[in-house]
Amino acid sequence: MSESQQKAGTEVVGVTSLYHEHEEWHVNSGEATIHAKRMPGRFRTIKYITESFWLVFFLGAYLRWNGKQAILFDIDNRQFHFFSMTILPQDIWMLSLLLLLLAMTLFAVTSVASRVFCGYFCFQSSWVDWFTWIEEKIEGNHTQRQKLDKAPWDMTKLRLKLIKHAIWLVIAVLTGISFSIWFVDAFDYWHKLVTFSLPVIGWVVLFMFVVGTYILAGFMREQACMWLCPYARIQAVMGDAQTILPAYDESRGEPRGKIRRGQPVDESKTGDCIDCYQCVQVCPTGIDIRQGQQLGCITCGLCIDACDSIMDKIGRPRGLIRYASLDELEGRPVKKLYQHPRTWVYVAILLLALSGIVYGLTHLGALTLRVAPERQPLFVRMSDGSIQNKYTFKVLNKTDKDLYVKVSAEGGIKDQIIVDADQKQLAIHGKATAFTVFVKAPEVSIHKEVTKLQFRVENVEEPTMAAEYTTMFNGPKQ
Repeated sequence: MSESQQKAGTEVVGVTSLYHEHEEWHVNSGEATIHAKRMPGRFRTIKYITESFWLVFFLGAYLRWNGKQAILFDIDNRQFHFFSMTILPQDIWMLSLLLLLLAMTLFAVTSVASRVFCGYFCFQSSWVDWFTWIEEKIEGNHTQRQKLDKAPWDMTKLRLKLIKHAIWLVIAVLTGISFSIWFVDAFDYWHKLVTFSLPVIGWVVLFMFVVGTYILAGFMREQACMWLCPYARIQAVMGDAQTILPAYDESRGEPRGKIRRGQPVDESKTGDCIDCYQCVQVCPTGIDIRQGQQLGCITCGLCIDACDSIMDKIGRPRGLIRYASLDELEGRPVKKLYQHPRTWVYVAILLLALSGIVYGLTHLGALTLRVAPERQPLFVRMSDGSIQNKYTFKVLNKTDKDLYVKVSAEGGIKDQIIVDADQKQLAIHGKATAFTVFVKAPEVSIHKEVTKLQFRVENVEEPTMAAEYTTMFNGPKQ
């Protein structure tokens, strides 16, 4: 067999293997719309509660503080306002620590409980749940929606579809607006929106979010989770046999057997699973959890609610489908959370990142000072015999208003003076203001070639608002 034939044969085997794998898992590749059934239960209630946290996304930007937007990512001025705190690009290291903290939290949660983020907090899964809830209210339950999709077009179907898509578009527009106003003042944005005076970039961002939300949540739904989101693939390497996730207890459920009213059931020959398919019908991604852990499972636990309700009706114990680890299902010892080495690794990284953020926030300060001594020349001998050094000051004013600062120095040389020390310097708000400072001292007082010198700048009106910087005073060789 030639090399090209071998290569072709390998590709065919790979494609065939992938096809059979998906066939066994019953993966919906988009050829049909999944109309998931809604059933009450504890995990459905938890999902409603966690999804309600997204109200912060819609309403949080309208919160005001001291006459301004409380939380604002001001990209134009390169500032982040958080209530009375202003974080500038110089403090970007704290953002890096925050991203590390969030990433490690996600990894730690995934290693313990798989994709609970996807099931309860993810933007995509939450919006899909809202869109399908609206769809259910307008078009009916999952069976009625399936019939409506297959029915020929008439005025009733057209009316229901138009109402549904109109509401979807309203939500998509509100989503785009809610995203945008975190980066500009909310009320100013609404004024420009209704007067059609938004800048081009504002219209582009709004359009992209409207179209993206409408398509992803309304049409693609679980397909975005299956084929677009990389997290489904990444999470596979984060879990192990100790990770808990929705799982079907095959030893208890098999062999499956239907229950018919009025007929006795031989429990010695059948398992607890009655093959009712309720677990499949409530799944937002349309998978059958009884086929084992699958790519489409977002760990939402809705199949557990469905199965528990059936177990209650037929008088059998709950937990046929439950949150469990592979070790538990196979009868192996289950370790406690603190017995996992990875737990302590995650805890250590989380504590380090959190400590860094807390330190940064508590030492943020309203003023930041940087001093650069002149290098060419290091000093100048004045006509009166004194030695003078030149320094370039950069004062970063992190407040929201301009202020005046004065300069002083500690340590250094005996009888040193700051030229024009009484002169006030203007520090522009939100920017680093540069100015020059001269320090001179009598040569007879200079006993070392390099002497440590500490500068201090303080707000003229509020001396407690200050910043310090340690540098060197250069003199002639001794």
